[in-house]
Amino acid sequence: MLFSFAQLFPGFLAYFFEESDFVYNFIITGFVTFLIGCFLFFLASEKNGDLRTKDGFIITIFFWTVLGFFGSIPFYLAELEGVSYIDSLFESISGLTTTGATVLVGLDDMPRSLLFYRQLLQWLGGMGIIVLAVAVLPLLGVGGMQLYKAETPGPLKDSKLTPRITETAKALWFVYLSMTISCSILYKYFGMSWFDAMCHAFSTISIGGFSTHDDSFAFFNNSGLRWTAIIFMVISGINFALHYLAWTKKRLFHYFYDSEVKLYLSLLTSTALITYLTLYFSENIYDEIIVDSVFQAVSIGTTTGFLTSNYSNWPLFVPIMLLIAAFIGACAGSTGGGIKVIRALILIRQGSSEITKLIHPNAVVTIKFGKKSLDPRVSESVWGFFAVYVATFLMILMFLLSQSNDFLTAFSAVGATLNNLGPGLGAVSENYKDLTDLSKLALCIAMLLGRLEIFTLLLLFTPAFWRN
Repeated sequence: MLFSFAQLFPGFLAYFFEESDFVYNFIITGFVTFLIGCFLFFLASEKNGDLRTKDGFIITIFFWTVLGFFGSIPFYLAELEGVSYIDSLFESISGLTTTGATVLVGLDDMPRSLLFYRQLLQWLGGMGIIVLAVAVLPLLGVGGMQLYKAETPGPLKDSKLTPRITETAKALWFVYLSMTISCSILYKYFGMSWFDAMCHAFSTISIGGFSTHDDSFAFFNNSGLRWTAIIFMVISGINFALHYLAWTKKRLFHYFYDSEVKLYLSLLTSTALITYLTLYFSENIYDEIIVDSVFQAVSIGTTTGFLTSNYSNWPLFVPIMLLIAAFIGACAGSTGGGIKVIRALILIRQGSSEITKLIHPNAVVTIKFGKKSLDPRVSESVWGFFAVYVATFLMILMFLLSQSNDFLTAFSAVGATLNNLGPGLGAVSENYKDLTDLSKLALCIAMLLGRLEIFTLLLLFTPAFWRN
């Protein structure tokens, strides 16, 4: 029912820009969504009691799957040339999961209300992701995220989802909204129109990557805009629990004491430097080489997916390196994708401790974060997540290869969707419209798996989950 109100804003824009057909499309979508929501609400109106952990998993899954279905309706009703329902569903799920992979072309000539709607889907999806990552997944203990359980802003230490999650959500969304407004104002200051500024702020803060132009950020040949985007992409890739602390406690030094943030910034700096040096020594030198190197390293490394140039045409080492960086992704508790920096850090430290044990068999080695020792169950959970992640990647990759996609296209498409990145290499370097419908459906599943941290979605298919 709440999601139906998301149709009001693009509907109003359609009326303002005299796009009469789209006013009708958004009204129909909002009305149908609201009616079905009302029906479901009254079905459950007599149910009482606290939500259990199992309910948390189901709500989390349905947020993206059910809303992904309803979100696809305006794209389908738009009757865009060459856009099937599968394409509409792909675009909607890509928006809500903040992946940024698109099947649409001709964005520069597309109705503004529909462009705004795409960006709004990403922004709303980013809001949901923050609460999921900071408040829900630590409580559910998905893939090592219980590491953050004690650090969640509105402490959730019971076995039930309590009303305190509402307080957490409000606080996080206030930070999220403030960042969006700040970003849009700076975009406007450096030369964007208000429409483009707001739309790109939506996809920057949500680390989505959708643009209102086919050329993405390359459309704006302005270094001020690019540096603004770089700063906000880096900020949005940091755990929002830390932003919450900075906002409420009026302090900044806690960012520099956080192990995950330090590794995150080191990875982005390293990839940007290596990108620049590779382009420089391959004699691929031009005026904007420095800002382009930093922009693409940050955009791909944080899984945003904005492009200032077709990076797939750079020396092959660079796009492959950036794609691998996207596998690590941003920090846990952010709107970014990937396996998350904290998990990569745990894997590195766990691997290092195993080497130490080989050298000193009788040594008792503990992994520490700050002054606290890591619970062995957390590292086991992370290794389990990593194993399932690799297996999932390989299965979807093999399916795409069976659909006659070349290896580079299939590998990058799965990597870009499973990590919620967006642009891939090969045939999907610009968009995904030429893939088969089955390939697109497989990639929709990959986007949902990546956004829901894999285990959350796979849990539905285990019989034990449905017992009792």
